[in-house]
Amino acid sequence: MATFLYRIGRWAFRRRRLVGGLWLGALVLALAAAAMAPSGEEEDLSMPGTESQRAFDLLDERFPESNSQGAEARLVFQAPDGQRVTAKEHKAAVEDALGSLDGGDQLASATDPYETGAVSKDGTIAYSTVTYTADAVDLTEPTKSALEDAASRARDAGLTVEIGGSALEAEESPGGTTEIIGVAVAAVVLVLTLGSLVAAGLSLLTAFVGVAIAFGLVSALAVPLGLTDTVAILALMLGLAVGIDYALFITSRFRDERARGREPEEAAGRAVGTAGSAVVFAGATVFIALVGLGVVGIPELTKMGLGGAGAVALAVLVALTLVPALFGFFGRRILARGAPRRGAGNCATSHDEPADDRQPTAANPAKRIGTRWARFVLRRPVAVLMVAGLGLGAVALPALSLELGLPGDESKSVETTQRRAYDLLSEGFGPGFNGPLTVVVDTSESGDTRATTDRVVKTVRGVDGVASVGDPVLSKAKDTAVLTAVPQTAPNSGETKDLVHAIRGAVSGVEAGTGAGILVTGTTAMNIDISEAMSDALVPYLTVVIGLAVLLLTVVFRSVLVPVKAALGFLLSVGAAFGVLVAVFQWGWAADLVGIEQTGPVMSLMPILIIGIVFGLAMDYEVFLLTRMREAYVHGASPGEAIVTGFRHSGRVVAAAAIIMVSVFAGFIGMSNPTIQTMGVGLAAAVAFDAFVVRMAIVPAVLALLGHRAWWLPRILNRVLPNVDIEGEALSGHVPASANEPDAAAARLPLGRS
Repeated sequence: MATFLYRIGRWAFRRRRLVGGLWLGALVLALAAAAMAPSGEEEDLSMPGTESQRAFDLLDERFPESNSQGAEARLVFQAPDGQRVTAKEHKAAVEDALGSLDGGDQLASATDPYETGAVSKDGTIAYSTVTYTADAVDLTEPTKSALEDAASRARDAGLTVEIGGSALEAEESPGGTTEIIGVAVAAVVLVLTLGSLVAAGLSLLTAFVGVAIAFGLVSALAVPLGLTDTVAILALMLGLAVGIDYALFITSRFRDERARGREPEEAAGRAVGTAGSAVVFAGATVFIALVGLGVVGIPELTKMGLGGAGAVALAVLVALTLVPALFGFFGRRILARGAPRRGAGNCATSHDEPADDRQPTAANPAKRIGTRWARFVLRRPVAVLMVAGLGLGAVALPALSLELGLPGDESKSVETTQRRAYDLLSEGFGPGFNGPLTVVVDTSESGDTRATTDRVVKTVRGVDGVASVGDPVLSKAKDTAVLTAVPQTAPNSGETKDLVHAIRGAVSGVEAGTGAGILVTGTTAMNIDISEAMSDALVPYLTVVIGLAVLLLTVVFRSVLVPVKAALGFLLSVGAAFGVLVAVFQWGWAADLVGIEQTGPVMSLMPILIIGIVFGLAMDYEVFLLTRMREAYVHGASPGEAIVTGFRHSGRVVAAAAIIMVSVFAGFIGMSNPTIQTMGVGLAAAVAFDAFVVRMAIVPAVLALLGHRAWWLPRILNRVLPNVDIEGEALSGHVPASANEPDAAAARLPLGRS
């Protein structure tokens, strides 16, 4: 692989105008396709095979007319303190507001709260349900304005009015202040790491190209593939983070090769052949882990995984082709200020020892810090391992209290009208009003539909925790009944979860006695089913991911203990990240700092999603750090000196890459989308723990304790496992005749020949 990528790097350098033109054309086409494509529609989460999903499928079959409805809104009215919304003047204001909605082509109906009984017992709050013929994404601005104007008319009359439902759901903007800050921090880190504005700009430019193409493709395919805004934002987040990192790794290696005296084209080829090999492996692990999310069985999670995987694949392709092409365009400006113009004397340096290794402490202060830290760990490996391990273990303790759920309007900012409408409805009609349960009774195999339905109603009303049960509605064929049960508790509470199981248990007796099929569904029940399914899938998915990590790292490093150590370190960093999520989102610690106004269960999608993403990113750092260690070890260095060499070459770059990634992920914490906000906190914490605690402290400490045993591989595995040559050992034969003459023979080799 190293030889193949070496040729790609040299080819891209020589054909830089062609490569640049192709990527520019791809960028223009992707953005044009996104601009012409219609907006995607936000879809409710579903999970085939669960009871709630089977109930929804049955409703689609038996009540097809219910699918014709589009967006829905709730106008919630509250009378001033000490007054009732049923007073004559307030009633007139409500009716006037609802009357102003008439005339819209997309308006289907607007209920009168005084006729439907949608008034609270104390008479202070009422609501009207407004339905539309179009989905939320297709509602026109005049239609939305008419809804907002109706609310304003009632407010002018002295009422408090808020709007809930899906009609005014705003699309999440992919850009914002916090994201810009994150990118700015990444730019500063790149400049400090590379010592060149041009080199830093190159990494940012290539990352933006990959991200823009990925974002454009996701937007263009939103309608055909049913991709949501969350998929696009995840692609943006991941593509930006890994794109910058991959470009940084290859650029850093290119500068090292130039410091050895190699000609620019040769340096580009070797950078892609060595660091590019690690990029391909790291990108492949992220790609596989994200695609593997499809085994969980949740369509939305599968789409998120595929979207993120596509962005990562684009980032790898950009790093392998566009980055070396830009090396040719920018020339010496990529090198740090003060770099020697000619390094002919360095060209005699071996492939394994760069010239600046001979005086690392004087030549490069950053490498001096890495060397000092590595030697400190070598002197005190047990102490470092105990402090780092126990520290991560302590941070991970809150994860034992992890509760999963899906957010609704209750998780939104109190500044939004949807959240205020939710609070008013909870105040007037009880906390369970916002999360009603739907009980579907299939009487096609039952003898008496009415008697069976009445028995179900009586049974559900007798379950503790049920506030009320509505009158059943029969299908046209009289073979299915639907009734609504309102819980006494909020949708995301543990009591409501227990209530769903209690109702299902209670009606099982009716099923056995009547032959009817009884299913409990609704948004709340669906969220509970998905959360439980995600909890059940967590351990199997984690097992698969860890098994994949051990297998891949065994192939790469030809060692048994190094992969096991990497997997255990990955578990520590993920556990600590889960601990942070529980502390912030469930317990409310430091919630104000990240803008969390309402604590509750952690989003059920997050644990598996974070495991999939962090697995690949953790392997990034493991590969880039240990590749140089193994390279030094196989060339005769002692285990301790191999650790020092790895930190001397890669410690600074890995630390910079981690800071960049943390900054990019943290930049998404300020978004109002709870999915993206939770993901930003979880990924930023996981990357910080994995890079700075696991890879920088635990890894060298364990390697120091293991010594030569760290690189041991049984003979049978040594014969069976393929040699992927991620260190670029095969490139040792590709040495130019002199420092002044590029390797013309290698340059003429066609791509793909070995």
